[in-house]
Amino acid sequence: MKNSHILIAFFTGMTLIASSSMVLANQENGKGNKSNAHKVHGHKKNSQVNDRSVINIDMDSPQISIDTGKIRITIGDNREYWGDTNALPPGIQKRLAQGKPLPPGIAKKLDNRLVAKLPHYEGYEWMRAGKDLLLVVAATGIIYDVLHDVFD
Repeated sequence: MKNSHILIAFFTGMTLIASSSMVLANQENGKGNKSNAHKVHGHKKNSQVNDRSVINIDMDSPQISIDTGKIRITIGDNREYWGDTNALPPGIQKRLAQGKPLPPGIAKKLDNRLVAKLPHYEGYEWMRAGKDLLLVVAATGIIYDVLHDVFD
């Protein structure tokens, strides 16, 4: 009788241990653990969130030095490559800020001849939005820098 109580206690304990480890394993692979779901690791300062991913960006990490004076002179000297443009509406203009995603359909690619004269930064591309020149992270579409009224 004493042996049967020991066996029942032993099997009950083993069943509890096995079932609790199965529950923990299910939380890690399923919807129980939200902390690691769909993260894109990159840089780390400003976060942009949409329904599919979290993108962390550190605007200080790459240490890009942009000589705005030289860029403005280059743009002014090569006016034949960009022509006239209109300013953006104020609501859209406010959305063009460092660390924010590039609004769809707003920015235009620059003429390749003009891009060849601008400084090249690996992983970034120059774009134009209204009268502003944008340096955009090519992989994510996040604005790295805005040079206002360059195309004025």
